[in-house]
Amino acid sequence: MGVVNVTPDSFSDGGCFMDPMAAVDHALRLVDAGADLVDVGGESTRPGAAPVGADEELRRVVPVVQQLAARIDVPISIDTSKAVVAREAIAAGAEAINDVTGLAGDSEMMSLAVEMGVGVVVMHMRGTPRSMQAAPTYDNVAAEVRDYLAGRRDALVAAGVRRERICLDPGIGFGKTTEHNLELLARIDAFHSLGCPLLVGPSRKAFIGQVLGDSRAERTAGTIGVALALARRGVQLVRVHDVGQVRQALVLFEASGGLE
Repeated sequence: MGVVNVTPDSFSDGGCFMDPMAAVDHALRLVDAGADLVDVGGESTRPGAAPVGADEELRRVVPVVQQLAARIDVPISIDTSKAVVAREAIAAGAEAINDVTGLAGDSEMMSLAVEMGVGVVVMHMRGTPRSMQAAPTYDNVAAEVRDYLAGRRDALVAAGVRRERICLDPGIGFGKTTEHNLELLARIDAFHSLGCPLLVGPSRKAFIGQVLGDSRAERTAGTIGVALALARRGVQLVRVHDVGQVRQALVLFEASGGLE
C-alpha cells in the first residue's frame, strides 16, 4: 500500500503533496514502482496532530481520488475517520476505507461501509492522535490489541460487512511505545488466527530511529527490515512511503528463498 498524504503536517512528507496534481503525480509514481493499492489521506494522524474539519479534508482528497480513479487500475483507499469524507471519496472512486479509529470514531462509518459494500481497514489506536503517545500502558499489548481487533471484526460482521472485506491493522505507533511496537511485530503471527488479512504500517516511524539509536536516521532501510520480517511472518499488506525500495527488497527476499 503506497502512502499519498495530501496534508501540510504529516510526520514524514507533510506539505510535499498539498497541490492535487502533485499528489496525483506522486501516486502515479508509486503505482509505477509497484504499489498494489494507494491510500489517500487528507488529515495527519501523527502524534500531537490537530484535527481537520470535514470541508477542508474533502477539499484536499476528493480531487486527488477523482483523478486517480480515472488514471490507475489499482484500488484506492481513503484514509479517514469521517463518514462524510469516506462517502464522497467512494463516490469519486475509492474502493476501501482505512480508518485509524477502527470505524468507531464516527457513528455513521459502519453503516456507510455496509451500504457502500467497500473494503475496510480496521486499526487499533489507544487514545487520539493528539493524546495517544502520552505514556501508553498495556498489561499485554499483543493480547489487548488482538482482542480489540477481534471485537471490531465481530461488530462489523454483525452489522453486515462481509468478512472477506475486512483487513486488520495493529496500529504500529498509534498509542504504543517502541517496546510495544516491537512486541507487536514479534508476535504478529498470533493475529492470523483472526481470519482476516493483516495490514501493518511501519514506514519511517519513530521506533525505527529509536532502535537504531539515532532519531535523525534516514529510516527507509529500517522500514525495509521490518517489511521483510513481516513478509516472513505472512503479513499480507505493508503500508509504506518508499514503495519502490520495499518492493524490490520483497521480490529479492522471495526469489532467494526468504518465504520458504
